[in-house]
Amino acid sequence: MEIEQHPWPPFIPENAKVLIMGTFPPQPKRWSMNFYYPNRTNDFWYMMGLIFFGDRYALCNQDRKSFNLDAIKSLLVEKGIAMNDTARKVRRLQGNASDKFLEILEPVPLKELLEKIPECHTLCTTGEKAAGVIADLTGTTVPKMGEKVVSGSGLSIWRMPSTSRAYPLKLELKAEYYEKMFRNCGVL
Repeated sequence: MEIEQHPWPPFIPENAKVLIMGTFPPQPKRWSMNFYYPNRTNDFWYMMGLIFFGDRYALCNQDRKSFNLDAIKSLLVEKGIAMNDTARKVRRLQGNASDKFLEILEPVPLKELLEKIPECHTLCTTGEKAAGVIADLTGTTVPKMGEKVVSGSGLSIWRMPSTSRAYPLKLELKAEYYEKMFRNCGVL
């Protein structure tokens, strides 16, 4: 089976206070852009539009079939939100994007990453597998959905619901979880 290397460098605005971490991008055939959460059937950018603009399509292009990468990056820079994933190298055991069938061969070098984000006090994982990887890397427990644990270094680590459409939760309810986290860490 093919070993895949993560395709993008971390996205780190100068003022980043929050680091959002999923597991790993889907296969390139599913991408609508060359950036985090590229699959247009994933709820992440629709949810961010709903939270920050009150409009699920705010971060889409006019056709509503693709994302507006400039608008996305502007939002992340303005709000101080960094993006990266928990896996550097993976193997897809069933050739799909499911975390259930994703073997993580090399996790992110979290300590090195956080050293590049000196103002970061909050880490947000988007789903169960990402939360497990971060718990292993930080020596913490996996928090319950929508809750946080605090690491020995004082980092707040939140576990949010997956934004995959395969996760059976309405967009508006996913947004409520993330909005609570953003309010708690001072982004909203």
